[in-house]
This record gives sequence, C-alpha cells and structure tokens, in this order.
Amino acid sequence: MTQPAALAFKETDPEVLAGFAGRIALCVNAEGKLGQVARKLDRAMKGALKRALASEAFSKLGQGDSIELGWPAGLAAEAVQIVKLDRRADVAQARKAGGRIGARLGERGVIVLAEGVTRAAEISFGLVLRAYRFNYHTTAENAFGPVTFMTADPEALAAQAAPHAALAEGVFFTRDLVNEPANILTTDDFAARLAAMQELGLEVEILEEPQLRELGMGALLGVGQGSEMPSKVVVMQWNGGGDEAPLALVGKGVVFDTGGISIKPAGGMEAMTMDMGGAGTVSGVMRALALRKARANVVGLVGLVENMPDGRAQRPGDIVKSMKGDTIEVINTDAEGRLVLADVLWYAQERFKPTAMINLATLTGAVIVALGHENAGLFANDDKFVGDILKAAKAEGEGAWHMPLQPAYDKELKSRLADVRNVGGRSGGAIIAAAFLKRFVRDEVPWCHIDIAGVALPPSATDLAPKGPTGWGVMTLDRLIRDRFEA
Repeated sequence: MTQPAALAFKETDPEVLAGFAGRIALCVNAEGKLGQVARKLDRAMKGALKRALASEAFSKLGQGDSIELGWPAGLAAEAVQIVKLDRRADVAQARKAGGRIGARLGERGVIVLAEGVTRAAEISFGLVLRAYRFNYHTTAENAFGPVTFMTADPEALAAQAAPHAALAEGVFFTRDLVNEPANILTTDDFAARLAAMQELGLEVEILEEPQLRELGMGALLGVGQGSEMPSKVVVMQWNGGGDEAPLALVGKGVVFDTGGISIKPAGGMEAMTMDMGGAGTVSGVMRALALRKARANVVGLVGLVENMPDGRAQRPGDIVKSMKGDTIEVINTDAEGRLVLADVLWYAQERFKPTAMINLATLTGAVIVALGHENAGLFANDDKFVGDILKAAKAEGEGAWHMPLQPAYDKELKSRLADVRNVGGRSGGAIIAAAFLKRFVRDEVPWCHIDIAGVALPPSATDLAPKGPTGWGVMTLDRLIRDRFEA
C-alpha cells in the first residue's frame, strides 16, 4: 500500500526557513501581498520575491499555478516556489495549488509557508495526492523528503487536515490496484487484498465459481471461462448506519482484457491492466469509509474476471443466460464488462435490496470519443440521484457529465436468437452499453452507471495525479455518501 507523503505542522520559524536546504513553497494572493515572515525572506533574498510578484509572469498565473526562483540568494533552499492563491480561493483551486507543490516534491522535502492561508488543509490534501508514486517494481531509489507546513496555529491546521488522510489512502489504494500488472494482480490476488480489509472492520465475502454457477451467473462466468484465473465476486459490507438499506456500489474488475476471441490490436494492449478500474474505485471507497468510520451502510461488490482467448474461451455467437434469467447473444467478446456487471447488479438487488445503486466501469472507448479524458460519463434512471452525484463530483473537482439514456436506444440491442445481444452498431456506443446495463436494474431502484474509461488512466498528469491512474471517483462517492447517506 502506497503511503502518503509524511506531513508535519509546525509554528512558523524564519530561522528554520532561512537554513532549510530543500524547497520552500510560498502561497501568495493575486495582489502579491507578503506577510511578516515572507517579508523577512524577501529581505534575505535582497528583494527577489517582490520583483517576482511584480513580474508579468506572476500576473499571468491562474489560481493555484506557480513560478519558482532557483537557488535564491540569501537562503540555503534549492528553490522558492511562489504559488498564486487568493484568500477566497475555492476547494479545487486550493487543491490545485497543493498539487503544484506536490509535483515538485523531491528527496530533500519542502516547507510550505501557510501564513494567512485560509485553505491550507486543502493545499495539504492536493499536495499529498499529486506526490503519489508507484515504485514497487523498480530498483531506483526515489523516496520523498518530509513535508512541513509552517503556520501560526499548527494544531488547528493539523486537525483540519486529518480527515483527508482516510480519503487519500482510499485514492492511493485504487491507484495501486490499477497500476499493478496482471501477472501480479490476478483475480486471486485482488480478492486477497480485499479480504485483508477485514482488519479495518469491513465484512468481506468471496464468492467462488461453484457458488456463482449455483447463483446462475452465466454472463459473468462466460467472460472468464478462457482464463486460468478463476472468476470471483467479492462482497464488502460497511455497516455504520443502523438499520437503513445500503447504498450498493458495483465495480467491473476485468484484471486483464485481451478482448477474448474478438481480440484487441497489439498496440496499447498493455494498458488493459486498467480494465479493473471500476472495481478499483469501489475498493478504494470502501477502504476510505472503513478508515473514517462512516455513519452509513454501504455494500461494495466487484466482479473479478480475466478475458483471455483460450480454446475454452467464449465465442462470438455464443448465448449465455444471466442471473436475472435473460438470455444474451454474445456478438463481440470484447464487450465483456457489461456481461460481468449484469450479473453483479442483479445479485446486489436480489440480496441487499439497496436504497440506490451505482456501478463504475472502464466500459467503452466510445465515452472517450464523446468526452475525452476530462469527464466521466453518467447514465441514470433517476434525475435527482444523478444530480446528487454531479453535485458531489463538482465539489471534489472530478469531471462528470450527464449523458442521455432514452428507451429509443434499446432497439439497437434486439437479438434474433436471444432476449438481447451485448452490442449494437457503431453509433452511440457508450449509450448502448448503458442501455444494456439498465435492463438489469429494477425500475424502482435509483441507479447510475458511470463510465470511467476516459478518466481512470488519462494519457498525461492531472492537477492531482502524476501520469498514471487517477483514482477518479473515490472522492466523488465519498462526498456523495457524506452528503446524502450518512446518518
């Protein structure tokens, strides 16, 4: 498990700042006004800070952006990073500012001067998220140095920052899972990592293939029948909200996706280790809820399979029977995630009678064509429910967009031989996939499908994540649970 950068909160000390050999990050408002301690630094730097603040480069910075002065005269620091952040900055801007600092964190560490900053706790959270590294499989030494926030009231700042620790660990857990290669994160290993969270107070149950066959999960089992790795469903329960019906979170966990017999092109196939991103997000949310002892009832269910082109693999043209009882004609074995989710969604409703249900999946390339890497696509059967999710996503700075889901799209899924087929035509592929999933959701259950294919592993770094997995959705769903489902 990746550990967040070590944070310390101390009273502001100009002498320590002057002699610090790492980096100093200074948060300054748009007017460039310096506090008492910053003015002392400026005198030591012979006015270099004020000159930087009066420069065109500083005036052109957006909120949360930064410039830096390397090897400043009069200080031992290797650099002074000047971050523009108004006192009225919102949460997203403050986290972005922290992300700019975290992106530059090195072995010598950083001191953040939080003098007069109203959102220093959010800055610390953004710093920790952006400073993430996954280095389990490299021999290179690249440890982080310490992070020290200097402020007039360190105890108050530490108290404000403390609740973010559980959320950061949930995000990192998701990122770690998505980063792991498929020869390590097998279905067995994934399930074992989730079972270990029983130590946090989660109830964890692993359903193996004989139980899945008994339950009638023919759609899910068909996906994994070509793999040496056994298919599984892992159920994680957090019961912190009394007798209320739970919120159900369902995740697609395809630990590697070759496309099966409908095999993918070789170029870029190595990225298909991330096709368990939905299950990773659900797992990260459940970890965060347990760590912060959430006052809500939430059940997380993940379907774990591997999609391989073995001699026993599912073929295009096969017909499988879902747990619901609907028969499905498999036109394309690379449209496998919806088959996994169909059975797990139905099982979640049959067993837990949830008050609402959300599924997450790296489901379609079509959603990337529609929305790029800035927004997840949301498809829902309840406007109020999806509105609450969008509100939570906006509050946490995670991009999300409500997509259409009218009955007219259902005609694309009509099959001559079965109740439904698993793909439609080329047009509206992300919507057609959502329409397929909707078939396995009862009308009375508020439900939202979130296609995270574009945001789970974008091609470049973001404000709060280095290049690689973002952990998109952990913060949004945690906020949703706080706002709507906590007792």
